[in-house]
Amino acid sequence: MMHQYLSRLQATTDSRGDVEVEKLDIEQPSAFDGRLAGKLSFFDGSFLEFREEAAALGRKIRKIAYSYHYQRADGSLVFRYDNAPHYPELPGFPCHKHVGEQVLPADPADLREVLREIDDLVRPGVMAIAEYLP
Repeated sequence: MMHQYLSRLQATTDSRGDVEVEKLDIEQPSAFDGRLAGKLSFFDGSFLEFREEAAALGRKIRKIAYSYHYQRADGSLVFRYDNAPHYPELPGFPCHKHVGEQVLPADPADLREVLREIDDLVRPGVMAIAEYLP
């Protein structure tokens, strides 16, 4: 199960011909544990740094720790999803999203969803048109 999950995440990064994979480290210390860390750069100079630590529990994957940090070329934060346990008052604790100076409740993040969100920010018109193409 863990191998399939990590393979899916790697396929997600490999399939993106529009980004540069600067770093991608995948570790699977056991059949039940996995780690992923990477950095993807986009055409506008923005980049996504991410890490995930997960465990397979039966047929489900549980994300133990994650962070998806997206920033502009000038170094300013666009957003970061993570589950560091430092905002216990937020619904959905410990999962949350940083947007600029705000911290918002958020569902657990997924690499594919984060990349879609970045696509909408980087190329809003292209992505809207692409939805209508066969």
